[in-house]
Amino acid sequence: MYLLLLVQYSRRTLVIARNLDEILTSSHKKIDDFGYALFTSIAVPYHSHSENEMRLNFLGDAPRLPLLLVLMIPSASLAFSTPAPSLGILSRTLHSSSIVGPISMTTPFPTPDTLHPYRPPRWAEGKLNNIPKHGRLHLANLPTPIHSVTRPIRATTRRQNETSHPLTTGRMEHSLVHDATGGVELGGNKVRKLEFLLADAIARGCNAVVTIGGEQSNHCRATAAASRMVGLSPHLILRTARADTIHDETEDMGWTGNVLFDRLVGSTIYTCTAGEYGRLGSNKLVQGVCDHLQFQSKAFNKPYPIPVGGSNGIGSWGYINGVDELMNQLQSMRDSSPSFALDHVVFATGSGGTAAGIALGLSLAYGKLGEGHPAAEGHSSPSVHAVGVCDSPDYFYNTVAALATDMGLAIDSAAMEEFVRNSVTVHQGKGRGYAVSSNEELDFIVQFSVETGIALDPVYSGKALFHFLTKVVEEDPESYRNSNILFWHTGGALGIYEKGVDLADRLESVSSVKRIDIYQTKTSSTDKVVDLSS
Repeated sequence: MYLLLLVQYSRRTLVIARNLDEILTSSHKKIDDFGYALFTSIAVPYHSHSENEMRLNFLGDAPRLPLLLVLMIPSASLAFSTPAPSLGILSRTLHSSSIVGPISMTTPFPTPDTLHPYRPPRWAEGKLNNIPKHGRLHLANLPTPIHSVTRPIRATTRRQNETSHPLTTGRMEHSLVHDATGGVELGGNKVRKLEFLLADAIARGCNAVVTIGGEQSNHCRATAAASRMVGLSPHLILRTARADTIHDETEDMGWTGNVLFDRLVGSTIYTCTAGEYGRLGSNKLVQGVCDHLQFQSKAFNKPYPIPVGGSNGIGSWGYINGVDELMNQLQSMRDSSPSFALDHVVFATGSGGTAAGIALGLSLAYGKLGEGHPAAEGHSSPSVHAVGVCDSPDYFYNTVAALATDMGLAIDSAAMEEFVRNSVTVHQGKGRGYAVSSNEELDFIVQFSVETGIALDPVYSGKALFHFLTKVVEEDPESYRNSNILFWHTGGALGIYEKGVDLADRLESVSSVKRIDIYQTKTSSTDKVVDLSS
């Protein structure tokens, strides 16, 4: 039995009603034993403590929003003597004097803001020494699955008269770690980092979160949703060329893709231009908004700063965990196929945190600084490829080295850069620029979706996989022949909404729309009508 709530999340528990039968007396309705209440976007456990008392875990800032409750229970458990009360009656009833609280309650499931102690994987112990001292949250759906891509990956290039052709020659097996399976709110790689970052924010007694990204930032969207889940107020700085026109109210912020979800969870959005972002830098902008809240806001005067992409020495631990998941999955695979070898791991990088976690994690898991993961025994470490969607390869090497230092990598600082460069190869893959898609990239994203059923976002995974296959592999195919390649899909498919106009012609060519004619009255061309009149 589950209660669904359309309210903000919080760390509070309320006794909602002491006598359900009494509550419904005013509307002359009765419910047998238990069962009632409302909508929410998340299921949380319902617990009946006695005949006359219903307690529930209330995950909202108690209660500032209208509270409507409706319990999802087997239909046989409901016995209304007359039709069920209207939602309006339920809303008024639940705001009556019957509501008391807050009090404590026991539940078989932890709330999203429960801090869990964290112990790093055994192969990382003693090698990464700055362990997150406040533990982690459990927000993500982990472990994320590995999909085998069995169909040939193809691309359409306009220079070849719109003909599609396989991108690779020779035997190459492609697999995909699908970190985009966490739902629209949290899907993608950012939730791994947020489990550690928001745990730190809660432990420090913060009441708001401030972070920064592009206008269609996946990181900002995931941060906003996760913040609401644990009772923190989200404040997002979005870099957009439309900052001035939005301020002048000649243009609206809009409701597309990630921005829609930013606003759906009630984020406060601050805008800046790319020039302002470049002059001040992301860290100063974040700190500036934090200072503003601290001194100007009574409600949100304890803000927690999160850097762009959640990439710092705390957030990057999310991908140390991710590598441990991968190694455990490889160990399971080798139980049935002992000779299976992973040759290449590929992923997109934009702020460096994912690159640091995966590169350092795989190096340590494969025993480069001592004992590794059992799954690595007898196997060579795979080559790790980070495809940069912005900035230069040198920028990412320096960023990963700085993050490794922040995470406490037990290696001499003079040898740090060499260790990083031996752990990962960074490829320049930004193409026309960050979040700017070429025709070829969009062609590839559409074709990949048709071939595999998996959506790639245009800013990160789509751009990175396109560049890796069409540039890196095709320039040196022999190095990848007879290889097993794992692509780590970091999510972000909501960003595809912004490309709707650019994709229109391409989608028309792969997705047709036909009218069913059951009366033999349609006169359109036969390729657009399906005649079912006979």
